[in-house]
Amino acid sequence: MGRKIGKVYGIGNPLIDITATLTSEDLGHLGIYKGTMHLIEKKRRQELLSYIEKKAKQFSCGGSCPNTIITLAALGIETTLAGKVGDDEYGSIYHDCLASAGVKDELAHCEEPTGSSIILITEDSERTMNTYLGANRLFKADDIVPQSIKDADYFHFTGYMWDTPNQKSSILRAIEIAEEGETKISFDIADPFAVGRNRDQFLSLIRDHVDLVFANSEEARYLFDNYDPRECCKSLGKLCETAIVKDGKRGSYICHQGKVIKVPLEGPAKAVDTTGAGDTYAAGFLYGLCRHLSLEASGFCASYLAGEIIQQHGAQFSKERSREIKLFLEKTFGTL
Repeated sequence: MGRKIGKVYGIGNPLIDITATLTSEDLGHLGIYKGTMHLIEKKRRQELLSYIEKKAKQFSCGGSCPNTIITLAALGIETTLAGKVGDDEYGSIYHDCLASAGVKDELAHCEEPTGSSIILITEDSERTMNTYLGANRLFKADDIVPQSIKDADYFHFTGYMWDTPNQKSSILRAIEIAEEGETKISFDIADPFAVGRNRDQFLSLIRDHVDLVFANSEEARYLFDNYDPRECCKSLGKLCETAIVKDGKRGSYICHQGKVIKVPLEGPAKAVDTTGAGDTYAAGFLYGLCRHLSLEASGFCASYLAGEIIQQHGAQFSKERSREIKLFLEKTFGTL
């Protein structure tokens, strides 16, 4: 009898992504720093929507942790997503999205509007996110179903959850529950500005509670004031069981028990759209762990998925492409 495939529980920001293409000059005109995530309020959201009103736009269900959870579900991993949406059209769309993806839906409701993210893609394929959190700000510890965390093998969340007091306290409570249930804790730092705001807290969090951490080279540099991603990975690896530092076209590094593994880039180096590349990388690595693959094989899955997602617009694969990828991975590594 084969080993049981792992389950992943996530708490994140359910957002409706509104994606448009602009020039770097446009971003300068709007006063936006390229390649990062900016938290915005209702007035700024309306200003940006007016600016891109006549541009071609795509609408989809997004959010960093949700992207990871939805991708995992598409690959056959049992997943649950917790978060908060409004009693509005965007909230209904999000529920439908999770149902279609096969994700167990534990989204709570409130009177605030469902959050949204205006994602602006420039000619160099960089994505700049302008996020209105809306209902997400009101997610609280009481919205968590403790047994769902304890039933999972991994609890996944991102650094974006440190942007509001309610969400931060909810994550800290979820960590307590995960530790009670011996559920491993997976943390994707997700944004360099989040490190700038919370560096010391993140380092303590990783050291005291996290089993698996994801960072890109810029986030790692902010953590350790070191421009060498391999050395940053070693430093992160001293704080937790498994640390990953992604270095764009140069691949990524995995540090486990003091040993550093180099994972090469899979697929073309030229990107069409980097939206969700990090989220998809995390999904690939967690997919490998849930299927009890080696760290090297899990790294391949992560790099392969990230290399595929940047060849298209948007942060999630179509159902048809997901099926193709799932079959490829099962053919490569077998089924349980």
